[in-house]
Amino acid sequence: MLNRPESHNKPPKVLVIVPAYNEAEGIGQVIRRLREDAPYADVLVINDGSSDTTSRVARAAGANVIDLTCNLGIGGAVQTGYRYAAEHHYDYAVQIDGDGQHNPCDLRRLLSAQFDTGADMVIGSRFITKEGFQSTFARKMGIGLLSALVTRLTGQNVTDPTSGYRLCGRRAISLFAREYPTDYPEVEALMLLYNRELSFTEIPVVMNERQGGVSSISAMKSVYYMSKVILSVLLMKTKKKRAWENRYES
Repeated sequence: MLNRPESHNKPPKVLVIVPAYNEAEGIGQVIRRLREDAPYADVLVINDGSSDTTSRVARAAGANVIDLTCNLGIGGAVQTGYRYAAEHHYDYAVQIDGDGQHNPCDLRRLLSAQFDTGADMVIGSRFITKEGFQSTFARKMGIGLLSALVTRLTGQNVTDPTSGYRLCGRRAISLFAREYPTDYPEVEALMLLYNRELSFTEIPVVMNERQGGVSSISAMKSVYYMSKVILSVLLMKTKKKRAWENRYES
């Protein structure tokens, strides 16, 4: 069994996965904050075919970088990180956005929550205590709809299904290294965990406004995004549940 993150004994092996597409403006500060607030974690930036200096800035800030030769989208970039985590036998993999919205100081709380609950995934939710940046009104309405849908389908209360701040233990790493949704995968990943009989939970975090770059979900794409995710989630619910056979090599 792993020791608690705050233990002075052998610490868990933690990888922070930072998917980044044209995030040169803010990625350096994200990495510097990670090194300051989470010095126990390795940082891996997945440069998703950026046309700017994201890769160079990330390396200069001290991160390891995987450069994808073309833009795979958030799903492909994140799965690349999970495959790296599985191949290098990490105990935990944490997804953090490259735009500065997520606070690295909350990482230890995610680790503690995973240790205490045994959940396969711990999600940082901005809507439990409703502090910090809460997104725009339109997006909050959309997130609320997705939250109600996932809560109804899984039987588990979910407040922030689109949060990209999430920590996975070994079983979830193993699953996501082999199966991971594409396009806008945060909500679909929760249904994938549910269908494979893996668990997830939420804890409150405080998020910031985007520090640079441009969101991949524009106003014009919002209706398409909502329609696609709702349809995908409903289709995933029709699939037969089956337990995930953990293939994580020790």
